Amino acid sequence: MRIANANLMKEINLNNVRHVMKRIETATKPQLASLTKLSVVTINSLVKELHELGELLEDDTVPSNGGRPAQTYRYNYDFSLALVLYLKEEQGQELVSASVVNLEGRIVSKEDFMMSAFDRQRFYEIIEHFLTLHPSIKVIGVGIPGQAVNGEITVSSHQELRGSRIIEEIESKFGLPVMVENDINAALSGYCIRQDVDLEHCVLGIYFPRRYPPGMGIYLDGKIVKGKNGMSGEIKFLPHGPDWQREMSKPAFMDAVCQIIQTVNAVLAPDKIVIYQDRVEADAWNPAWESYQLRQPMPSYPAVVLQQTFQQDFEAGMRWLTLKSLEPSLAQFG
Repeated sequence: MRIANANLMKEINLNNVRHVMKRIETATKPQLASLTKLSVVTINSLVKELHELGELLEDDTVPSNGGRPAQTYRYNYDFSLALVLYLKEEQGQELVSASVVNLEGRIVSKEDFMMSAFDRQRFYEIIEHFLTLHPSIKVIGVGIPGQAVNGEITVSSHQELRGSRIIEEIESKFGLPVMVENDINAALSGYCIRQDVDLEHCVLGIYFPRRYPPGMGIYLDGKIVKGKNGMSGEIKFLPHGPDWQREMSKPAFMDAVCQIIQTVNAVLAPDKIVIYQDRVEADAWNPAWESYQLRQPMPSYPAVVLQQTFQQDFEAGMRWLTLKSLEPSLAQFG
């Protein structure tokens, strides 16, 4: 027990140093001791270990108060990399977008691949291509238009993915952990991070892709609410919904969106609802929503924001979520 407690304390201290160095990038040992509130003896030991691992690099020496120059250390943001992939339909084809991201969130490499239909073997070849180019990749993030339950993709707007256990296959084939996330959950995470949303606010994101049913994400207390088996937000199963795969007139589309907003507002009373769509402009939407509120009054209304930034938010969210999964866990020492 004493050894386990010592190991746990060491990991806590290592993570303390990591977080400080990631934030400030360069520091001397005395500066680290001051910022982490750890002793100089402890800092010497931790810095030595992180330097030997390659997570900290020696930088310039700087003058000290009358003594010998102090060694500065620089955080190596390329020590661990993440491969982030996402799938989406584009002009009748499958787009696989792949990015390699470092611990600073900087994109080291990025490529897009088009397929006439999703090809699992080709997908694995893309992963292998990046792992060969960047051996420091330690985690793979996959954004999907659907939901995985216990490793199986049970719900997806893409028929090729339904029923597959592609996540387990990737982990087994490449020996790396895989973080999988639903597309709207990732986009909403990215939006809330980019907008620095108040942690106490409840924000919903609803994505209306063309020819596919909508999906919704729920952001509360600084995280995504998943629900049982990750199925919260599957609004395509609401009763009396339209056939989303058919073309809809603008008035019909706006009325369907208003009804969904009314439904989720009655249940969750969010502060804001972010609507991702490209079918109507704000000058058509705003009077339609105002008119609907007059016909269907409610005690409170959310701020409704039309966004055209689904792709940027999705990418930002996937990068953030994947990098977050790289943060060392203390569970093994508890």
